[in-house]
Amino acid sequence: MARTEFQLGDLVCKNRVFVASGTFGYGDECTELVDIERLGGIMTKSLSFKPRDGNPPPRIVETAGGMLNSIGLANIGVHRFIAEKLPRLRYLNTAVVANIAASSVDEYCAVLDLLEEAGGVHAYEINVSCPNVREGGLNFGTDCAMTAGITKRLRGRTKKPLIIKLTPNVAQISTFARAVQDEGADAVSVINTLIGMAIDVRTRKPLLATVTGGLSGPAIKPVALAKVYETARAVRIPVIGIGGIVNATDAIEFFLAGASAVQVGTANFIDPAAGVKIAEGIDAWCNEQGIEDVGKLVGALDARGGVSVLESWL
Repeated sequence: MARTEFQLGDLVCKNRVFVASGTFGYGDECTELVDIERLGGIMTKSLSFKPRDGNPPPRIVETAGGMLNSIGLANIGVHRFIAEKLPRLRYLNTAVVANIAASSVDEYCAVLDLLEEAGGVHAYEINVSCPNVREGGLNFGTDCAMTAGITKRLRGRTKKPLIIKLTPNVAQISTFARAVQDEGADAVSVINTLIGMAIDVRTRKPLLATVTGGLSGPAIKPVALAKVYETARAVRIPVIGIGGIVNATDAIEFFLAGASAVQVGTANFIDPAAGVKIAEGIDAWCNEQGIEDVGKLVGALDARGGVSVLESWL
């Protein structure tokens, strides 16, 4: 059996496959559908200080090779999460990573402080990059100084692993990754959704109430791979790859591009056990290839002498 462990700061996760925030509820809802303890960890649905209703419907649209969502970070709020969800999550034998979203730096701090006091969370993923809320979110994630400042404020409030979830909707994601690394982040999640839209040609109206939303699924995988490759070559901290992963081969591509771990997102809506199946598929592939440690795949891409499709036609 291949060695699958992944170290995130002082936290050792059993494997390198996580489920992405917003695609697996808070984690406790899926316990009867899948053996969650076979995952490396779960990223909870985003938590804000107060409950959020999110955006008005329609807020999900299926697209070619993916989906658009404009949920708007709807959630029960950190207080109800601590009271209702965390007691069940504490019994899971896997890493629980609380995803935090906020409208201000002070709100990020307040949510993290409450979770620190409650205990039971192993790490934090800070969402500074959501493209479907009107305040905070993407505004933070596209401002490098602000993203670094949030990281610095939160770093001083916890010793647990701190992951910053970055937006792809910037010119150079590596600049942001270096900035949060310099302020003490333990890892970066790359990427969040791309900004997209869809139109009903009969009514001439957008299919999302908010006009634009976040595009996810297999359609964004080439972009995500390129962003992971760029980021991994710019920082020393682990890069957690996200974007269109639906099978073990997809995950291995991300490892080769430089991701130390991956998150499975949109695939969970099709099959809640997708993450577990992908983890098993990685292990089986490594055994077939005689690879003793999944970590040996990280950044192992041989980029020399590649020929583009266009060049092969000329």
